[in-house]
Amino acid sequence: MNLTDEQNEAIAKQQAHEVPTRRTVIPALEAIMYHPFPVLDEGFIRVVDYMGGDESVIRAARVSFGKGTKRVSDDKGLIRYLMRNYHTTPFEMAEIVLHVRVPMDAWRQWIRHRTASVNEYSTRYSIAIDMAQETAPDQWRLQAGTNKQGSEGLLDIKAGDILTLKEKIFHGAARDLYQERLEHNVAREQARKDLPLSTYTEAYWKIDLHNMLNFLWRRMDGHAQLEIREYATIIGEQIVARWVPFTWQAFLDYRLHATHLSAQAHEVVRRMLQGEQVTQENSGLSMREWNELMEQFPIRLQET
Repeated sequence: MNLTDEQNEAIAKQQAHEVPTRRTVIPALEAIMYHPFPVLDEGFIRVVDYMGGDESVIRAARVSFGKGTKRVSDDKGLIRYLMRNYHTTPFEMAEIVLHVRVPMDAWRQWIRHRTASVNEYSTRYSIAIDMAQETAPDQWRLQAGTNKQGSEGLLDIKAGDILTLKEKIFHGAARDLYQERLEHNVAREQARKDLPLSTYTEAYWKIDLHNMLNFLWRRMDGHAQLEIREYATIIGEQIVARWVPFTWQAFLDYRLHATHLSAQAHEVVRRMLQGEQVTQENSGLSMREWNELMEQFPIRLQET
């Protein structure tokens, strides 16, 4: 991960700046403010601002029913209750701002989460960032057989060596062509059109806690593309876990690591628990739904 001299200077200045405040302050998050967490080869994520934390969620929830209780155990229990029962509004009271550098192909998936406020690096106004994500020879993934938008397994490393070499050549040629167009005074908005999707972009991304958790629920999932999953994992485990520890644990328990069943799947499990012999044919589930249910419950209950 390479930061520009200006970015390093700004980070040092920001980290040295201390201002007394009466706002909610999260010491664990303050300790990593402005610190760039490396992701992929040249990407990063850093916290540049935040408002509120677990306390904000609790305060907003308690206004609904008066003063309530104040113990830490009650605070934790309240957050778990809110998460478990999908009371989402209190989680919208806390917000965070991240500065990210991410490959454009991963950013296309990221920006699908439209509930954030975003300002992205503009290649119409500025020279495109001279960085592109490179794939190591042992990291070329194979197309999944059943999931048309997924991957499984890895390409043979000998073939990977060739693809990685050709990727570097392609990146160099694309950048050289871009620079040549700029030297001929071609407009930046047009000169950029053949840059690869592996080119890095940067953005400031502001989002409330509720919508952040929706982002993490989808992008930390094992079915998400590896590249954006790595960003989501850093955000979740290194940032959100420090920012809102009670909410984070409730999210893990009731969202990310929870199992959600349709009414039909719930009925299948009920029948199995009663000792009934249930098959895909008599379950009322499609083959895909049946396979997903069997993955969630790998021990065939009707055989126990």
